Amino acid sequence: MNVAYQSVDQLQKVLAEQVFHYARDSKKAAGRALGILIEVITFYVLKSWEFEHSIAIERGLNEYGNPEITHNVEYSLHPIMRKSALVLRPPRRPVSGSRILYELRACEFPFEGLVRSKSKRQLLTQGEVLRNSCVIASGSKSHLIATLDKRELGELRITILEQYYKPYAMFECKRVGIEEGSKKGPQTIEKAKQGAYVAKTVSSLHKIRTASGELRGLVYKFDGSVYSKPYTELLAEIVASDDRELLRDFILTVGVVSNHGNWFTSDNHNKELKVLAQSYDWLIFLTDAGLAEFITDLLLNPAPLLQPAQVAFLASYISAEGKKSKNQFTKVQMHYEADQVLQTYFTRNQSRIEKWFNVIAPNNNSLSDLRTQLTLLRSKDWKVVHAL
Repeated sequence: MNVAYQSVDQLQKVLAEQVFHYARDSKKAAGRALGILIEVITFYVLKSWEFEHSIAIERGLNEYGNPEITHNVEYSLHPIMRKSALVLRPPRRPVSGSRILYELRACEFPFEGLVRSKSKRQLLTQGEVLRNSCVIASGSKSHLIATLDKRELGELRITILEQYYKPYAMFECKRVGIEEGSKKGPQTIEKAKQGAYVAKTVSSLHKIRTASGELRGLVYKFDGSVYSKPYTELLAEIVASDDRELLRDFILTVGVVSNHGNWFTSDNHNKELKVLAQSYDWLIFLTDAGLAEFITDLLLNPAPLLQPAQVAFLASYISAEGKKSKNQFTKVQMHYEADQVLQTYFTRNQSRIEKWFNVIAPNNNSLSDLRTQLTLLRSKDWKVVHAL
């Protein structure tokens, strides 16, 4: 990788000059794009780990014991209650939620109790923009999701999933830029506190700090009694357990943060990182070098494989006529060809991409350990856990 791009600050300036030069505030536009890229990286890491069918995007999660307050998070992973394959022939576009529901009725897929989504969402638009985790119907306890698995000559292969509304894991991405002439972004600590609050309130696993500084975990049982252990021990026990009392309202909380000058480094924690590290179950640090490597492959010195993704990224910001186009490179909407090459890129380079990240918390753990925990949670019999 080009050494000149090791610093994300330098990268932001390069993006401002080469990609966002048309914008009134090119540096701010480049900064927003960096935030989107971090979300996209996280999404495709989860896809490469084969969690696509569990993913919900920007869904509101209830606070534990206080459902009147919800918090939208980038990604949440949900139990799959049932799954079915749907093949559309001919593959005419757009592919709307209404059309999918019509086809489901024709193939006798029951979805009583689920109400069609009021928004006119399209799984695949006329311009071949894909909607990730496309909600087509919802009920009080579940959501019906459509994902596009493959587009082949003469047909579209779609998976229909019913996701339970309570997740078993959640991911949030945090990044703060630096204003010119400032040593620290003014919103850094506020974003850290905001993320910490969500991480601490959505799960039944409570984190309590004792007077001696020990971090303990606490779970309320069905009868109101308290079950407590050292936090790391209790977290490991819950993930490995099949106990309904431990699993019913548990959510593994994962934060993904980028440095960009404000978060310091994974070895040199400032106040913000310390706040986040003791709040999330897992805190993952996307290094400057890792983010720079992806941006170089995608935009600055594009790898041949990623050229469709580069085209989709640039088209999201400015068209050939100098006018802004519709987004086709975000965690929610991605051009189909860009999605296909990104999936290939993240799968082929999985071991290299995992080196882009450092694990801040828990200590002495790796990204493969996180994947193992997520896989264990996905494999639980959630119908029994929630007595469905």
